[in-house]
Amino acid sequence: MASWWQRDVIAADKLPLMLCFLAFVVTFATTRTITRMIRDGRGPFRNVTAGGVHIHHSVPGIILLIIGAFTAIGGPDELGWRSFAGVAVGAGMSLVLDEFALILHLQDVYWSGEGQLSVQVVSVTAACLGLTAAGFSPFGVKDADAIEVSLRLTATGLVALDGVFALICVLKGKYRTALFGLFLPPLMVIGAVRMARPTSLWARHRYRGKRLERATRRAADFDRRWGPVQTAWDNLVGGKPSLPNPAPASVAAARDDQGGQDGRA
Repeated sequence: MASWWQRDVIAADKLPLMLCFLAFVVTFATTRTITRMIRDGRGPFRNVTAGGVHIHHSVPGIILLIIGAFTAIGGPDELGWRSFAGVAVGAGMSLVLDEFALILHLQDVYWSGEGQLSVQVVSVTAACLGLTAAGFSPFGVKDADAIEVSLRLTATGLVALDGVFALICVLKGKYRTALFGLFLPPLMVIGAVRMARPTSLWARHRYRGKRLERATRRAADFDRRWGPVQTAWDNLVGGKPSLPNPAPASVAAARDDQGGQDGRA
């Protein structure tokens, strides 16, 4: 055990990354536990306010990210300092991404259906951190000098090819496939050759008639099969939504304008 730790973690310089991953997961689990207790009115925890302003936990998350970034790029090049930076970045990133939906919508959607987007972003980020900590390298490239194939493609060529497949996946609306494919290239190739999502940029420009109908049918079958699984995971990890989705900002503004006109009338 000691030899594994020294060889595969310390000597391989993976300790900061492993601590970042651990801090990310522990912070998210702790944060969601506390917020669910606050929502249910259990325990000693309450929302943090200052002068009547609700301080969301993305605020200390941003502070931790700044501290971790400054430590990483400006601190001493020592294992202890880099490990501290990894912990600060992992914890800060978790706090910020846990309120990703709130930042995206500029509305407090934490306990609405739209707030589940934060759980999905955190899950994807944790998976990527875990894959990296386990030794999977983005684009599958670890050592450019060690890559030799029969066609004598260079490492740069392989990375460019993976980039093309990733771009195709993005254009086809398969964002998670593109992301995970950076670590597992065969997954990205499969996503690139299969049909696009019907609402994607690829489908809007290339699919017509029966081909579009087939893409729509396949997407509906996929969502019907895996949508409940995604929802169950989001509810298990982040808590089941208890509030309705707020009206979009444009709709709310239109209602305010209409109310003002009615009042003046």
